Amino acid sequence: MPRSKEIQKQMRKTIMELYQSGKGYKAISKAWGLQRTTVRAIIHKWRKHGTVENLPRSGRPTKITPRAQRQLIQEVTKDPTTTSKELQASLASVKVSVHDPTIRKRLGKNGLHGRVPRRKPLLSKKNIKARLSFARKHLDDPQDFWDNTLWTDETKVELFGRCVSHYVWRKSNTAFQKKNIIPTVKYGGGSVMVWGCFAASGPGRLAVINGTMNSAVYQNILKENVRPSVCDLKLKRTWVLQQDNDPKHTSKSTSEWLKKNKMKTLEWPSQSPDLNPIEMLWHDLKKAVHARKPSNVADLQQFCKDEWAKIPPQRCKRLMASYRKRLIAVVAAKGGPTSY
Repeated sequence: MPRSKEIQKQMRKTIMELYQSGKGYKAISKAWGLQRTTVRAIIHKWRKHGTVENLPRSGRPTKITPRAQRQLIQEVTKDPTTTSKELQASLASVKVSVHDPTIRKRLGKNGLHGRVPRRKPLLSKKNIKARLSFARKHLDDPQDFWDNTLWTDETKVELFGRCVSHYVWRKSNTAFQKKNIIPTVKYGGGSVMVWGCFAASGPGRLAVINGTMNSAVYQNILKENVRPSVCDLKLKRTWVLQQDNDPKHTSKSTSEWLKKNKMKTLEWPSQSPDLNPIEMLWHDLKKAVHARKPSNVADLQQFCKDEWAKIPPQRCKRLMASYRKRLIAVVAAKGGPTSY
């Protein structure tokens, strides 16, 4: 009658206790009704390993040789987008036949895991140089400079846009049940474009952009919202306006308008949303708006205004207090993409 694992474990311990008390192989095997070779094997394991517990087993030898493993690591290091199917074909060319899950497991054991790549703006050599120059130039600016900068940007908020990843708990073969899906609408079901600004002291004004955005529309937004925001946020006379290098922001007419209205702007490196902390506030805004489940564009516009006004001043203050870390990250990345 087969013994359970627990009985087998206790049996091996008892055999060792009998052996240590002076009993011989023959007496132990007779007492337990075991073959002497079995008793001998248990005692031999104890002498060699100091235990009678089951030891880890090596299992089936892997087909991936050390040489094949080096080849895998070299290929994915050279091109991280290489798929496991492509690696499988590569190994097959040197007569190593394995399934692609085996390849993924082997790469995982070497610290290489499949991950969704982060999306970052494409940076040219000129962009990288400008970003690095900006970071180094402002690395030692006093905190007061950043606290008196008015950060601005535009963003699109979709009515049924996906702001965050969603998961559902479901059983097999129930993926398409109504409760387990997230409905989508073509083109997002409608959207609004908004312009916003903020400073260390809190969020400024938020403007909904109606129609096509051009230099004239942009200048009108600045005219109606910048000065009032500067006043509301109590910025000092030395305040600076930050804007990115969108053509509408840097056009000749906009540049002349800014000069005429005595608005000093912060020179800005292109392709650098990670240097503008307003991106964090856009994320907060969209998450809060979508949580309210707007049913039409009118609701969407109103919710955007409501939620923007609710952004805590402490959130803005923390973003600016840590701004130097962004600059350090750009310098560390030699002008390349950062985690921000």
